[in-house]
Amino acid sequence: MRPVIGITTYNGKSPSDLPIVAVQTRYVRAILQAGGLPLLLPNQLAQDEWLEIYPHLGGILLTGGGDIAPEHFSGAHHPKVGEVDEERDSLELALLRFAAEDKKPFLGICRGCQVVNVALGGTLYTHIPDQVQTGIRHDCYPELPRTHLAHPVRIEEGSQISKIFGEPILQVNSLHHQGIKNLAPALKAAGHAPDGMIEAVELPEHPFGFAVQWHPEWLTDQLPTRNLFKAFVEAAAEK
Repeated sequence: MRPVIGITTYNGKSPSDLPIVAVQTRYVRAILQAGGLPLLLPNQLAQDEWLEIYPHLGGILLTGGGDIAPEHFSGAHHPKVGEVDEERDSLELALLRFAAEDKKPFLGICRGCQVVNVALGGTLYTHIPDQVQTGIRHDCYPELPRTHLAHPVRIEEGSQISKIFGEPILQVNSLHHQGIKNLAPALKAAGHAPDGMIEAVELPEHPFGFAVQWHPEWLTDQLPTRNLFKAFVEAAAEK
């Protein structure tokens, strides 16, 4: 049987203004193309409820989305911090901590990368343009397609994730305004933008504990991206 991948979701509104639980289809397609079976994880799950589902999951995909409440990392509030979702924050932070301890394969994407860092004790820049002097525009580029390649990322030689990507330099998109400030003690930086911003992290001694700041689900035409999702699903199949 193909491994089941739990995919985190967001709380939103339908066109008729009804509350919904949703996820962008790109995440679902990326998991299906890599050979996994996607299962959406609603934020309304209480701990005892997601713990019942947890044993059936081969891996966990932490998706992109809104900002994490600064209270979770002792961060200062900033006018550019978007509307936060405490329900989502609580589920994802608890789920990641459990998966890290249990050695369940996980992959964090954008917000998911930030969740991994915060859950394990790291902090974030709440708005990079105002807090970091950089010539790189770490932003959502709303005027450009999500496949727009905004800047390169240098993958650290000898890192675990370098074995998956197979290339030392990746061209990536940028759909974020927050990023890792202080790296969680348990994590290792595995990729950097030219300005030094951490773009990829890994959890040593974990079978598959990786997170990236960009959005690979929009770049599945790239071989390194396909390798990432394939390796994730393969690790989930072994769990």
